[in-house]
Amino acid sequence: MNTPSALFVDLYELTMAQLYYERGMTREAVFELTVRELPEQWDYLIAAGLDRALSFLEQLRFSEDDLEFLGSLPQFSQAFIDQLRRLRFTGDVWAPPEGAIVYPDEPLIQVIAPLAEAQIIETAMINQIAFPTLVASKAARAVDAAAGRPVIEFGGRRAHGAEAAIEASRATYIAGFEATSSVEAGRRFGVPITGTMAHSFVLAEGDEAEAFDAFVSRYPGTTLLVDTYDTQPGVANAVRTARRFGPGSVGAIRIDSGDLRTEAWQARVMLDTAGLSDVRIVASGGLDEYQIADLVSANAPIDIFACGTSIVAPPDAATLDSAYKMVEYDGRPVAKRSPGKPGIGHRKQVWRLPEHDLIARFDEPPLGEAEPLLQQVMAAGQRTAAGSESLTQMRARAAVGRVPRRVETDPSLLR
Repeated sequence: MNTPSALFVDLYELTMAQLYYERGMTREAVFELTVRELPEQWDYLIAAGLDRALSFLEQLRFSEDDLEFLGSLPQFSQAFIDQLRRLRFTGDVWAPPEGAIVYPDEPLIQVIAPLAEAQIIETAMINQIAFPTLVASKAARAVDAAAGRPVIEFGGRRAHGAEAAIEASRATYIAGFEATSSVEAGRRFGVPITGTMAHSFVLAEGDEAEAFDAFVSRYPGTTLLVDTYDTQPGVANAVRTARRFGPGSVGAIRIDSGDLRTEAWQARVMLDTAGLSDVRIVASGGLDEYQIADLVSANAPIDIFACGTSIVAPPDAATLDSAYKMVEYDGRPVAKRSPGKPGIGHRKQVWRLPEHDLIARFDEPPLGEAEPLLQQVMAAGQRTAAGSESLTQMRARAAVGRVPRRVETDPSLLR
């Protein structure tokens, strides 16, 4: 995993840290990362990105090159540079486990550490948690819309950078996608990888039927992309290839353009008439949860949905309205009171009750049947077992209980 440098930090975090040290402000602070509001029409979030955030904390070191650069800036003293040379993350971290369903104002990560340590990691924590959570949440909505039909991801080419693409593949798998086209995500995380063919293979071959024959002869059971020129003749060529090479030679056809509902029905009739009812239909082409829901509602005979751009770079949710704010310092609750962005002081726990979630003080569990959402995933700078889960565990958790819930805030937090 490519963990960001310790210099993945905004300048103000370092200038504040220098003053913390100079003024002896080294007591324990509590910071919480929350999402204030969900994107329009969203009902929940899927927590993701925790593993990468914890890796950043485990490996937090300022290298000599880092320190040399900081020493060249006018803001920093040699004493502060020496302090950073010794800096390691020594705090505790609590968080919902990846794959958990979370709602606005519920902490996605809670950091308890000496003030400078907790402050310096602000940029990294927001970056490492918010984007995977955004993608996982968008992907979960697509899975919900597909109503049991598999969904696969192939958005790497449209993601905002290589690492974002890899993290998106992981996040979509946690949310319930069946596979990714990203070979690197397969290598790094064990996400199942899948793929078909591109229009360029057909164009390079020059003859669609010959291109299909060549591909199937080398990759039996593959998926053929049938809309390079015109979908119905493309399906006819796929039928010809399937008959020539026999049962199981063509696993599926993929339609990537046009009126997907109409094209899928026409293709299904052609395949069934040819005795190829086992050949599945894959649909792609900028799909998101809204288009998938429309196709499912229309009973389109689509077996698999393939999603890319609209999941890894959602047009309806470019980012999450997230913030990493201090809620306690030296045992004292603190909170912003600015108009439009008020905070809530006190370290918190989220209690999952049968009918709703309750955000309460960390040390005041409610009466009755309640499960704590936040788990300790790091203690004194070291991961706990809860911070070392497998993707299988995360994926299983995400599949349960994706429904809107009422969230209440304990009145004692507001006093």
